[in-house]
Amino acid sequence: MSIRPLGDKIVIKVIEDTEQTSGGIFIPDSAKEKPQKGEVVAVGPGKTLDDGKKEEMEVKVGDKVLFAKYAGTDVKMGEDIFKIMSVKDVLGVLE
Repeated sequence: MSIRPLGDKIVIKVIEDTEQTSGGIFIPDSAKEKPQKGEVVAVGPGKTLDDGKKEEMEVKVGDKVLFAKYAGTDVKMGEDIFKIMSVKDVLGVLE
């Protein structure tokens, strides 16, 4: 199964930080920060403007991005966690 985003939406595969500190201490789920990093796996066609043209998307499949802490909707498919969000919730592309 796959997800095809619509409009200015994108699908991001969440990149989880390691669950263990460099000193070997495991961090419980309740103490972890919400992930804010991921890889773009699907991109919608872009927002339709008033003149009928499509706005160009600023990210592409394969980009690693930072996004707002509580952005998007979480979707779990198998073992992977994805977020569906508007491209405007992306804070930057990691290069």
